[in-house]
Amino acid sequence: MGFRRRLSGLQHDDTGFSGDRGCMTNSSVLGFALSGIDAIPVRVEVQLASGLPSFLIVGLADKAVAEARERVRAALAAMGLALPAKRIVVNLAPANIVKEGSHFDLPIALALLTAMAVVPPEESGRYGAIGELSLDGRINPVPGVLPAALSAIDQSRGLICGAQQGPEARWAGDDLDIVAADCLLTLVNHLTGEQVLPSVELPARLPFDLASGPDLADVRGMETARRALEIAAAGAHSLLMTGPPGAGKSMLAARLPSLLPDLTSAEILEISRIHSISGQLPMGLPIFRPPFRDPHHSTSQVALVGGGSRIRPGEVSLAHRGVLFLDELPEFSRPALEALRQPIETGTITVARASGHVTYPARFQLIAAMNPCRCGYLGDATQECRKAPRCGEGLYIPYLWPDAGPDRYERTCRTGLARRTGWSAHR
Repeated sequence: MGFRRRLSGLQHDDTGFSGDRGCMTNSSVLGFALSGIDAIPVRVEVQLASGLPSFLIVGLADKAVAEARERVRAALAAMGLALPAKRIVVNLAPANIVKEGSHFDLPIALALLTAMAVVPPEESGRYGAIGELSLDGRINPVPGVLPAALSAIDQSRGLICGAQQGPEARWAGDDLDIVAADCLLTLVNHLTGEQVLPSVELPARLPFDLASGPDLADVRGMETARRALEIAAAGAHSLLMTGPPGAGKSMLAARLPSLLPDLTSAEILEISRIHSISGQLPMGLPIFRPPFRDPHHSTSQVALVGGGSRIRPGEVSLAHRGVLFLDELPEFSRPALEALRQPIETGTITVARASGHVTYPARFQLIAAMNPCRCGYLGDATQECRKAPRCGEGLYIPYLWPDAGPDRYERTCRTGLARRTGWSAHR
């Protein structure tokens, strides 16, 4: 607990911190603003000036960033240190970029401690920082650590983050200087030389088998159906499967990624950045295999293509370089399906808001499944449809069919139950 010993050497006066009351102290630490799948460098500046005690954050900060002052205040109190009774101004530059998220807590606290002469400026200036502070000073995980690590490398800096996310940052590069601390007190002790944190290393072996997951080799029989899936995988074709309930449509779709080739190093990094921004990296490990996304049919348009008040990637981007499976296709809303036009045609999705626009990669293979009618047995040779021929009326979406507008599905297949018949595929 070397930092607590250092506190006894600090000379406090009735203003809360030593020094000339008329002086002005400035410090700066590198932070990051998340935009798309990138982390934009942000200069977190802190000024301690004479005047009535206050704590002001400027620079187009949203509510989560504005609340950082209370989390920082509590975290410093947990270390045994009070804020100086001065006018504290935190500026997030450049000021024309909207700053969102609680991950600015750590760079703000670090810049403040530097201005208070607790942390040497030559140490805090070597790193970028990303992390959320709890009231007891712990550093909590936040989205976007991997893009922040890549941005830190571009800025020739190291990276300070929470201990849980050190391994995630390490995947950005072996030469990146990473300080992964579990709390603010431990971090300060490390930066002041009172304590040495262990280096962050990549795991000697992965905690799972890269080949694990549903495999088409597990399917017995259904030769025609398997062949149709292999053709779709080989040509990266979109595929629409129709058939009665229990025919194996969802089971086969889940096994399509096992037919896709391994991702390249650049693709692994690109996909992992998308999942990091969304806070969905499993155990802080990259995505090594083509992803498979299976959103529920009640998924909204925003959840499917991305957006929201704080713009985040949708399912089409999380399925980038992988498979997007839409089960019970007619149950999806018309606006959600219409929104798939742009990513299917261009491989990207642009989300526009009043504050700006963001473009995410979204090159996926679309697989969809549906019943031929409401009861599921229209046209089935072994079981009669309950309300034929009107059972399927109003079920289909016109533009999905080749003879009624743009063809979004390059392969269409109809299947019966596996014990009855195989598949037929046509272009």
